[in-house]
Amino acid sequence: MNAVLEQISKIGIVPVVKIDRAEDALPLAKALCAGGLPCAEVTFRTDAAAQAIKIMVDNFPDMCVGAGTVLNTAQVDAAVDAGAKFIVSPGLNPNTVKYCIEKGVPVTPGTSSPSDIEMAIELGLDVVKFFPAEQSGGLAKIKAMAAPYVNMKFMPTGGINAKNLTSYLDFPKIIACGGSWMVPGDLINAGEWDKIEQLTREAVQTMLGFELGHVGINAENEEEAKKAAARFSFIFGLPAKDGNSSIFAGSAVEVMKSPYLGKNGHIAIRTNYIERAINYLESVLGVEFNAESEKRDAKGALKAIYLKEEIGGFAVHLVQK
Repeated sequence: MNAVLEQISKIGIVPVVKIDRAEDALPLAKALCAGGLPCAEVTFRTDAAAQAIKIMVDNFPDMCVGAGTVLNTAQVDAAVDAGAKFIVSPGLNPNTVKYCIEKGVPVTPGTSSPSDIEMAIELGLDVVKFFPAEQSGGLAKIKAMAAPYVNMKFMPTGGINAKNLTSYLDFPKIIACGGSWMVPGDLINAGEWDKIEQLTREAVQTMLGFELGHVGINAENEEEAKKAAARFSFIFGLPAKDGNSSIFAGSAVEVMKSPYLGKNGHIAIRTNYIERAINYLESVLGVEFNAESEKRDAKGALKAIYLKEEIGGFAVHLVQK
């Protein structure tokens, strides 16, 4: 998959924005980045689109800015000249797709049927937009179409919102979802950037779904670990489960048989999508991770990783739900 599309996959949500006034581009970009989504698909439905893209790219060079509703090669040129890193179209126009490929810019054309997907495969694409998503059959149709086209991935847009976002993203053939619920046109036109930032932050938190997994306690030795776990089990009725390096009391308390990371122990935070969580925490909040602490499953998927810092004497690690 193209590097830009890989970046979009790590972000997880592509805000689809319609900008009527170019001067709104800068505060909108600030709000999106501050809210945790350094990404935007600026639709070519207004005369301000190209200038808006240029303003965003010039002021936020690390932001992944692309052009949407691109219908012809002239709009491709205008978008690329403005600095767009990717092109999105509502349908699959072979001429536009071929032109993007020739220019070396990633393109995700709109599809809604197996015939569309086969045309995309013929053109050499491995990621397509699914549009309009909900109106075209939603997640059920994507899953049905994905079955025979094993190498194709999707970026659904249309009817995606906070309520159905994670159900789409849970399907591994979906790299990201496009949506406009965090950037409604009335808020953009009214210049309510604080509200857009808040909606963006809420969208990110909904996607990542951070929640407390368990608390780990550092015991001095195995005997002390057994005593502590037994006490939690007795008082709170939590079943004890003895493991190689620790003893769990229920699922909320882990007692280490010997001191591990953290002065006092560790805290596990569960997340829906650990790779996206890492990308958000690193790129938006500047959090650093201890790469040596990675734990992966037999297929190589990341399951857990520790932050470099301790908080309140506790090491902290992310855990994939």
